[in-house]
Amino acid sequence: MDSEQLREYGHRMVDFIADYYKTIETFPVRSQVQPGYLHNLLPDSAPDHPETLEQVLDDVKVKILPGVTHWQSPSFFAYYPSNSSVAGFLGEMLSTGLNVIGFSWVASPAATELEIIVLDWLAKLLNLPEQFLSKGKGGGVIQGSASEAILVVMIAARDKVLRTAGKNALGKLVVYSSDQTHSALQKACQVKVLKADTSTNFALRPELLQEAVSLDLEAGLFPFFLCGNVGTTSSTAVDPLADLGKIAKSNEMWFHVDAAYAGNACICPEYRQYIDGVETADSFNMNAYKGLLTNFDCSLLWVKDQYAVTEAFSANPEYLKNKASEANLVVDYKDWQIALSRRFRSLKLWMVLRLYGAETLKSYIRNHIKLAKVFEQLVSQDPNFDVITPRIFSLVCFRMVPIDDDEKKCNSRNLELLEAVNSSGKLFISHTALSGKMVLRFSIGAPLTEQKHVKEAWKVIREEASYLLGK
Repeated sequence: MDSEQLREYGHRMVDFIADYYKTIETFPVRSQVQPGYLHNLLPDSAPDHPETLEQVLDDVKVKILPGVTHWQSPSFFAYYPSNSSVAGFLGEMLSTGLNVIGFSWVASPAATELEIIVLDWLAKLLNLPEQFLSKGKGGGVIQGSASEAILVVMIAARDKVLRTAGKNALGKLVVYSSDQTHSALQKACQVKVLKADTSTNFALRPELLQEAVSLDLEAGLFPFFLCGNVGTTSSTAVDPLADLGKIAKSNEMWFHVDAAYAGNACICPEYRQYIDGVETADSFNMNAYKGLLTNFDCSLLWVKDQYAVTEAFSANPEYLKNKASEANLVVDYKDWQIALSRRFRSLKLWMVLRLYGAETLKSYIRNHIKLAKVFEQLVSQDPNFDVITPRIFSLVCFRMVPIDDDEKKCNSRNLELLEAVNSSGKLFISHTALSGKMVLRFSIGAPLTEQKHVKEAWKVIREEASYLLGK
C-alpha cells in the first residue's frame, strides 16, 4: 500500500462519506429501485485498465446510492437499527489499515488481548456473573452476528452431551425455545418450538417448558439446549431467565440467553433487571452494533466454560503450532468460532468505549427509549390505532384497529399501510405477526434520530392511514 496514495484517496473518501451523512435525509429511506436495476447500469465484465477514483465515486452517487436502503437515516425505524459512530468508523478504519488476521495469539497478540480486555469491560458494565469473565474458566469473544453466536454455543453444547451420552444419541437430541426466538435458531437446528404466552408479552412459560422436557425424557430423548430471550425481534419479549435456568440446570441442559437487541439497554442500572437470572445461563450474547454505537459487525458472546467451546472447535495443524499455544499460556480465538480467520474487531469497540465512555452510552440508549415513549403516546391518543404490546425498550408495536371486528381486513389494511408508508421514501418501518395479527414495528435506534423525526414519521403514518380509511 502506497502511503501517499492512501493519504490522498483516504481524504477524498472521508470527504465523500462525510458529505453522505450531511445529505442523508435527502434520500428515500427505503430504496425505491426494482429488482435487477443494477444489471442495466453496469457493464457485463470488469475493466481491463484502471479507472479513476472520480469515476468510481460518480458511479456510487448515480448508480449505487439509489439502490441503498439508508440504515443510518434518522427516519429508519425498521427491524432493529444498526449503529454507526465517528469512534466506530475510526476503529474500523484502523482495523482495516492494520489488516491483521488474529486467529491465534501469535498471529497478532494485541488483537487477542484487546478482545479479552474489552469483553471483560462490557461484562462488568452489564454486571454479569464473574464466571463469564476471563480470569476464570469463562470469557468473551466477538462473533459476527447473534446467529453465529447461537451456532457456536449449540455445537459446543452438542459435543459436550455426546461425550457422555455417546454418538448414538445424536438423533435424539432436543433443542427448546419459544416461537418468538430469532430464526437463527431454526437455521442452526431442528428446534422444538414452544408457544409463547400472550398474557406476558409473548414470553416463554416455564411450566410449558417443563412439560415438554418431561415428555421428551419419557420418550427416551435427550433435552440438551434451551434458548431464552431478552428482547425478541417481534415484540421485545423477555423470558423469565431464572425459572428457565432452574429447569435447564435440573435437566443438565445448556442454557443460552439471546439478548442481541435488548442486552445493550442492560448497561443502564434501571434496565439491568431484565437479565436477572443470567447467573443460571451457560452463555450470553448481545450485539454491540444494535445500541452501543459500534459499527456492524460486532456480536459479543460470553461463556462460563470456554473449554466446552474450544474442545468443539479446536484444530491444530502443524503449520499453526507455536510455543505459546502449546504451553497453554494464551487464548487462540480460532478455537472459539467456526471460521479460522478473524478481523481485529475489538479495536472499534475499544475506541467507542474510550471516546464516548459508559455514561455517554447509557444516555444514548435512554434517549432512544424516551423517543419511543413519545411515539407510544402519539399512537395511544389516536382512536384509529392500538399499541399491541407493552413497550419495554425502544420498540413500539402498533396497528390500525379493525373495523367491525374484521381481523382479515384489518391485517390487509395494515400491510397496505406499511407499503404506502415505505413507498413514500420518508421513513422505513417493518412488520411482524403476533397471534395472527399483522403488527407494525416502529424501532428507534438510528444514531441521528431526534424527536422531530419521530413526530414527522407519525404524521406520515396518520396521513397514509387517513387515505386508506377514506377509500
